[in-house]
Amino acid sequence: MTVNILAFGIVKEIFGGASLTIELENASVDALKAQLETQFPRLKQLASYMVAVNNDYAVAGQVIGERDEIAIIPPVSGG
Repeated sequence: MTVNILAFGIVKEIFGGASLTIELENASVDALKAQLETQFPRLKQLASYMVAVNNDYAVAGQVIGERDEIAIIPPVSGG
């Protein structure tokens, strides 16, 4: 299935743009992260990053649908 992914912060630099369209073989958050980390090894260098599906933070085994809005959110620091 084809999914669109929005990128924020440093992830935009890693992806080379603010969004990305990929073919996802397995429709779960875990599979998405594994596929992205294979395609973009720099993601593994981040301390952590979150996946959001339809404006809510996703959990590890969550299933992703083709029409879901997916976002990759890097760690945020501030003071």
